[in-house]
Amino acid sequence: MDNTPQPESPCIGRADAAGIARAARVLADGGLVAVPTETVYGLAARADSADAVARIYRAKGRPDFNPLIVHVPDLAAAERLARFDGRARLLAHHFWPGPLTLVLPRRDEAGLAPAVTAGLPTVALRCPAHPAMRALLAAAALPLAAPSANRSGGVSPTTAQHVAASLGARVDLIVDGGACPRGLESTIVALRDHGWDLLRPGPVTAGELESLLGRPPGTGDGRIEAPGQLASHYAPGKPVRLDAITPHPDEFHIGFGPVAGDVSLSPGGDHAEAAAALYACLHLAAAAPQPRVAVAPIPDSGLGAAINDRLRRAAA
Repeated sequence: MDNTPQPESPCIGRADAAGIARAARVLADGGLVAVPTETVYGLAARADSADAVARIYRAKGRPDFNPLIVHVPDLAAAERLARFDGRARLLAHHFWPGPLTLVLPRRDEAGLAPAVTAGLPTVALRCPAHPAMRALLAAAALPLAAPSANRSGGVSPTTAQHVAASLGARVDLIVDGGACPRGLESTIVALRDHGWDLLRPGPVTAGELESLLGRPPGTGDGRIEAPGQLASHYAPGKPVRLDAITPHPDEFHIGFGPVAGDVSLSPGGDHAEAAAALYACLHLAAAAPQPRVAVAPIPDSGLGAAINDRLRRAAA
């Protein structure tokens, strides 16, 4: 008989009215709730509570210099936390609700826990589109800090089961809203006094941003201003080799397009399908018996740039 202690199982609830009301109560009391967004599952806590935000960092094992994204229900709520100029409003009107995060000057009266912004004068804001997260924002009536609901540096979760396997009882409640439709974290843009920087590629492409902002993105100053900027991130816990058309015998092979692999991001070579499947495939690779992972080449255009960004960090 195996007497090895097993991790406690988290509580998983439905994304119905009763489940959302229960999640709102947990958040109001300073607890942690994993909730789906259109990108990945987020680990939400009330952003105005230092104790609640500290629980996020402890649950994830996250470096305290890495800021958190604050989720809001609409532009009006966002403007109470940060200073918006014409460019920020233009982006919000085009892409909110949706997978775009804006890094903007934080208002002194924002009332956010200091750890949310990691001591920076800016705050990262997003208005999500997923109905479960939107319902939770409305029910909680609070800005919610919500990084991805997994241990820091690991593969992001796109299902409730991924969250449970990564965090276990570190989270008070998981709202199961099914698989996340986008499957790739939000694009993050920092607006500067002179220009703008693309801090993290994502579903909103650089080309879409350039068509509105009118100049190519800059390179930033090297500060960690938003999630996903660490060199090593999204890792499956095994060495990852990229641009692999043929796997080595000890590699689990993730395919794309004509490269079939053990599992495929998209047999038809569709970037949107590949983005939605990326983390699920990395979770399969982590659980596979092979000690190494190989990934087929993915064209670096459009959404492919965001996919390759995650894969390069996974391989770092």
